[in-house]
Amino acid sequence: MSDANPGPGGFGPPPTQPPQPSQPGYAYPQSGSAPGYGYPSQGQSYASPAPSYPAAAPVGAYPQMPGYGMTPQPSNGMGTTGLVLGIIGVVCSLTFFLWFFGVILGILGIIFGAIGRGKAGRGEATNKGAATAGLVCGIVATVILPLLGLLLFASFMSAI
Repeated sequence: MSDANPGPGGFGPPPTQPPQPSQPGYAYPQSGSAPGYGYPSQGQSYASPAPSYPAAAPVGAYPQMPGYGMTPQPSNGMGTTGLVLGIIGVVCSLTFFLWFFGVILGILGIIFGAIGRGKAGRGEATNKGAATAGLVCGIVATVILPLLGLLLFASFMSAI
């Protein structure tokens, strides 16, 4: 249903014709009976209750569906610790004076890397690559570099 003479902007009835109260959807408040917007008028005070919207549903009113809870955060600490200890173990094993600390840190890197890989395999962690790298660096720091150092030391002793 369209109006023959639309108002300014092309919407609604023209401004010279007020809407009829019998039409659905049009309801203008009577003067002086506006809801509690702005400052109170002469006959209104803040203490008088104004019409309000219905209250919102309380939190937890709807039942929680199974399986839609928060997923636990991945515990990537073991794999990351294994990686850090393995790298520091390799660096210490490369130095002549700190090779003993490199072996100890390499062993710890192997332990933490293996635990981290186990957690990643069970789905508790997401850093399987870091845990594997920590495991490999721990093996290098514990076995390969001290073995190479021992062979290097033996070759120097045999040359003397």
